[in-house]
Amino acid sequence: MLTSLVITVIGPDRPGIVSAISDKAVEFGANWTDSLMANFAGQFAGIVQLQVPAGQCDALMTALRTLDSPGMRVAVAKGETGESAVAARRLILDLVGNDRPGIIHSISSQLARRGISIEKLKTEVVSGAWSGEQMFQMNARLLVPASLDTDELRSGLESLANELMVDITIDDRGG
Repeated sequence: MLTSLVITVIGPDRPGIVSAISDKAVEFGANWTDSLMANFAGQFAGIVQLQVPAGQCDALMTALRTLDSPGMRVAVAKGETGESAVAARRLILDLVGNDRPGIIHSISSQLARRGISIEKLKTEVVSGAWSGEQMFQMNARLLVPASLDTDELRSGLESLANELMVDITIDDRGG
């Protein structure tokens, strides 16, 4: 039987952070299954999911926590094993528009009111191709209750997009 572990790491970026985590994973027979990592303003931020044999789980958790040091914070948690009680489907939401404060707040509030979870979220601010203005881009994988009509969701988000002056597309192929 396998147990999922979720590790978060944040601290000043330096070579060897990913290697140190993977060394511990290999030492305890864990499989690296998913991760998101980036350098933001000189800080390394990472989230890793490992699958580890249940008998090695506690020892691996202890070993990973030894990576915690001044300036480098490491947190480890066991993942949930049960499936969600609510039937859900995946949708992909893409957004692009002029950057301004409050876009994420507006979108995430609208999604939360509809009972939608954000499974993965990627955002960035880039220079516009023709205008050179700061453009906000967002890509989100959503878990949408099966009972929520996609057209109703699309209509609500299009109304919000007009208010925010951004373009939103929803892909119901799931991702």
